[in-house]
Amino acid sequence: MARKTLIKNYSRRQFVGASAASALAINYLPSRVFGANERLAMAGIGIGGKGGGDIGQAGGLGDVVALCDVDSKRGAGSFNRFGKAKRYTDFRKMLDEMGKSIDACTVSTPDHTHAPAALRAMRQGIHVYVQKPLTHTVWEARQMRLEATKNKVCTQMGNQGTASTGLREGVEAIQSGVLGELTEVHVWTNRPVWPQAPGITDRLPGQQKPDHIDWDSFIGPAPMRPYNGGYHPFKWRGWWDYGTGALGDMACHTANLAYMGTQLTQPDWVEPVTVGPINPETFPGWAVIKMNFPAIKGRGEITFNWYEGKEDGKKKLPAPDYFHGIRPSNSGSLVVGTKGTLYSPNDYGSSWKILPKRGGNEAPKYEKVAPRLPRNNRGDGGMKEEWVKAIKANKPGIALSNFDYAANLTEAILLGNVAMKVGEGFEWNAAKLSSPNKKVAQFVSKEYRKGWEI
Repeated sequence: MARKTLIKNYSRRQFVGASAASALAINYLPSRVFGANERLAMAGIGIGGKGGGDIGQAGGLGDVVALCDVDSKRGAGSFNRFGKAKRYTDFRKMLDEMGKSIDACTVSTPDHTHAPAALRAMRQGIHVYVQKPLTHTVWEARQMRLEATKNKVCTQMGNQGTASTGLREGVEAIQSGVLGELTEVHVWTNRPVWPQAPGITDRLPGQQKPDHIDWDSFIGPAPMRPYNGGYHPFKWRGWWDYGTGALGDMACHTANLAYMGTQLTQPDWVEPVTVGPINPETFPGWAVIKMNFPAIKGRGEITFNWYEGKEDGKKKLPAPDYFHGIRPSNSGSLVVGTKGTLYSPNDYGSSWKILPKRGGNEAPKYEKVAPRLPRNNRGDGGMKEEWVKAIKANKPGIALSNFDYAANLTEAILLGNVAMKVGEGFEWNAAKLSSPNKKVAQFVSKEYRKGWEI
């Protein structure tokens, strides 16, 4: 089992461009050098449900020394599987007591505690694997990227489609020029599949808290409210205080292929085309969000469109003529060019086909280009394998959803949630995390409950 020793006076980390291929070159002097066959000391924060899979896969690549979950019943499978690991319900206490003994940590909690847990870990030199979306707010996403660089740790966000050969081949196809000049992206989802508006718009009444739940630690940085089973487990996704709604929950998956392939970074304009009624507790029943991404070298401006929910029973989708007679999938994406359209009919970008351009009759012929991205195709487990490989090689870019990429993706996505609350379009200055529209600032970041500040 590895033990961490910190080294000061590191060389500055190299700046990397937006493309996934260039990200592979990132390198720096790490906080600790690991041998190829050395086992990392692993910890898991949030180890039930999806978190159980995350620490299970990561734990197979190291030795699990500490586990944390607010719900001892949901975490029981992982607690029992890794019986020698020290157990906690509060990640702050775990990191205070065990931080010097932990090399790497998974974070698979509700969205509102991703950044508080991961930032605390990274500041101790701990490498982190964080579930999607990376953070709860735009500001937090920026801090995650900066802290990863500052503390010279290897990172990965859990949008597992990134590991698939299909997505990586799709990125190469988009960048091959077969679609012509890239102009539009459309992404839609079958979410929400949890309670939120219009069905629920008011705070839930208090209930008797089960003994197996540490409610104070579940609430974490959010304002305290009484326990109710309508928040935990899973259903927190539809509540502003804990989740990020359909957009935050799924766009890191469903928009990933298009975002990476078209080399998007940050928009300069964000607009709520249509949004269901807003309330202070839960996400709206539907939304269509439009963003404009400025031109970069080799690519013109791109309009990004997001669709979620149903209005009067009708699902929000792109216009039918984009699909050329194909019935739209429940979730998917389109990358539209002047010569053709790439259509991916699933959440993960792992499969796709090329259609005619909008208004056209014949799809352009695509001859597969030579691979530029490494092949993994190990899915969710492959994401952990590449993360651990990055740690041992001291090359964070081996993990393609490292925070240089994933934080940008998350920042852009969460601006859509900001637009829902603002209720009107706004200019966005990504460098300053600000807008001339004075309504925007209050939704870019948030206040933290005492003791849970970041």
